[in-house]
Formats: sequence, C-alpha cells, structure tokens
Amino acid sequence: MTLRAHHVLAALVPGILFAATPAVAASGAVQAIAPATGVETEVTRTALVLTLLAIVPAFIVSSTSFLRIVIVLAMVRHAFGMPQTPPNIVLTSLALFMTAFLMGPTLDQVNKRGLTPFMDGEATMEQAMDGASGPMKTFMLKHTRERDIEMVYSIAREPLPTTAEDVELLKLIPAFIMNELRVAFTIGFVILLPFLLIDLVVSSILLSLGMMMVPPQTISLPIKVLMFILIDGWSLVLEGLLGSFG
Repeated sequence: MTLRAHHVLAALVPGILFAATPAVAASGAVQAIAPATGVETEVTRTALVLTLLAIVPAFIVSSTSFLRIVIVLAMVRHAFGMPQTPPNIVLTSLALFMTAFLMGPTLDQVNKRGLTPFMDGEATMEQAMDGASGPMKTFMLKHTRERDIEMVYSIAREPLPTTAEDVELLKLIPAFIMNELRVAFTIGFVILLPFLLIDLVVSSILLSLGMMMVPPQTISLPIKVLMFILIDGWSLVLEGLLGSFG
C-alpha cells in the first residue's frame, strides 16, 4: 500500500505542476490526459479498500474463528470468579492472534483470489468479491450444521439450495454464528464444571465448620488458580480450541 501511494503521488505531482503553468501547449495537455485515467483508477481502488477496512472488524467477528475463541476465553475468566482478570485487551489480542494462525491458509486464498487481482487492476470489484468469498464460504460451510442453514432459510421463507456452493453468504453467516455460539457454550460448560465443583466443596466445608460469615470465594479462588496452574490450563484450553477446528 505504501509503494502504491508513492506511485500515486508521483503521478499526481506532474499534473499539479502542469495545471499551475499558465502557458501550456495544446499537445502537452492532450498527452497529460492519458496518465490521469490510470491515477484515478488507482485512487478509486485505494479508496474502496480503505472503505472495506471499516467493516473488516465486523467480518472478523462474524465469519472467522474469533467468535468461538473469545467466548471460551471469557468463560474461563468468569469460571475463576475474576471478571476483569485477564483484562479484555489481553483476551482479545490472544483471540486475534489465534484467529490469524487458524485462518492463515484461508486468508491467503482470499488475498490471492480477491485483493491482489483487484489492486493490480486485473479484476473488477464484483470479480474480486466473488473470488474472495469462495474461501470464506468453504471455511464457514465446514463449521456450520445443515440444521442451522435450514433454519435460516426457513426464517427467510426461501427454498433450500441444491448444493453447498449455492448457499448465499448473507444466510450462511448467521448460521455460522449460531453454530459457533453453540460450540463455544458447550466448551465453556465443560470448563465451568471443575470450578463449580471446587466452589461447592469449599462452601460445604465452610458450612460444616460454622464459618458462614467467610465468603467461599475467598478460599476457592486461590485453590482454582493453583489447580489451573498445575494442570497448565491455558495450554489445555488453547489446544482444545485449536482441535475443535480440525
């Protein structure tokens, strides 16, 4: 993007100087029109890419593995009983880097089929969108249940497509989100059970000792943190998340 910006500026500067010169031959004016078309096309492409960058966060959340990862990491934090530890920025950063790792091959295909041809002027906007949507549809179809797709089409009151390639992207994304929420809450439920057991055991012990005024969280929190450290919990959670996309 930086090199292209330099090329655009290099092409614009002669045009500015040309306009600032009062005495210009007519032949020179005709020759200056030709590169202007290329410059405008390049500027238009750059403007379109910058516009698309504004909606990239929405696509990252709704059509990648980010949603499942960040929900599971947030549920791990709540299982400890520490709603603010680790901070949101830490969990979001970890989820983003894991998403980049998991989505690397898919994003590489999106770049090759959509972004690169469009920036090189070899494809129109529509062709670039079609080429970029293919790898994303393949990824989402792989991790979406047919039941969810059927439900979305039922709500839209439209017939089901005959093949997977005919599934519309605007209907596939909601089905994918629902499947990601289901899987994320399933993983989170399995993670919450051991922590719930520790809370119940600590509460029972305190009640049997007559220490009803002592908050169970005061005793259970260090135990849960110690247990999580001993079993290398973060590695197990991340490994399980990576395996769930296999």
